[in-house]
Amino acid sequence: MELNLKKFGQGEPLIILHGLFGTLDNWQSIARLLSDEYLVYILDQRNHGRSPRADRHDYPSMAQDLRSFMENHWMYDGANIVGHSMGGKTAMQFALEHPEMVKKLVVVDISPKAYAGNHHEIFDALLSMDLDKITSRSEADELLARRIAEEDVRLFLMKNLTRRKEGGYEFKMNLPVLRNHYADILAEVGEGLPPFEGPTLFVRGGRSDHITAGDEVLIKKRFPQAVIETIEKAGHWVHADAPAHLLKIIQHFLK
Repeated sequence: MELNLKKFGQGEPLIILHGLFGTLDNWQSIARLLSDEYLVYILDQRNHGRSPRADRHDYPSMAQDLRSFMENHWMYDGANIVGHSMGGKTAMQFALEHPEMVKKLVVVDISPKAYAGNHHEIFDALLSMDLDKITSRSEADELLARRIAEEDVRLFLMKNLTRRKEGGYEFKMNLPVLRNHYADILAEVGEGLPPFEGPTLFVRGGRSDHITAGDEVLIKKRFPQAVIETIEKAGHWVHADAPAHLLKIIQHFLK
């Protein structure tokens, strides 16, 4: 599978992976700033953005997508990898399967554990929209607002809306497959694999509950060299809530 990408800068390769419902554009600002020192690739993961759609959506499959991407771009000596949320789990799975291909690993606001999940209302809201009949983005927002009160969440989700030439809108993401494989997205990663012994940084949002104090045991089991940093004023979308602080932490870790 040939993943959609944008790249910036030159130097040692650095790959950034977005989270569920996201696209590579979510990380474009940080990627440009990191490109002063690195050759930065931001990718759309399968079933997201402009990358191909597929019937499977699980971490072994997405780790294989990443390996194919790196091999196709001659990264046989490895790369630094940053992943947020679902992208963080892809990055963890990849590092555990292919430790020789990861120089340094940065995981943003996600743990290796399985999660209960809290996206069911979002899936229901998005799948209930008749995109053929929507004539404007404001109309789409009004429909979403009936089920999703948080404006920032709606704005994030609506970045996936794109107008069709023949009229109406469509989503950039493959919602039916993501819904069908939601349990795989929530699943634990790395069970049964040897630990990744390379340099690893976990960055958690202080206002997020995605990484708790109790998760440190599992994190250290899978990633013995892991350091955990907290950005107190950030929620789960750390890169949107505190981009300058996150950038500083990543730059310091990668040097």
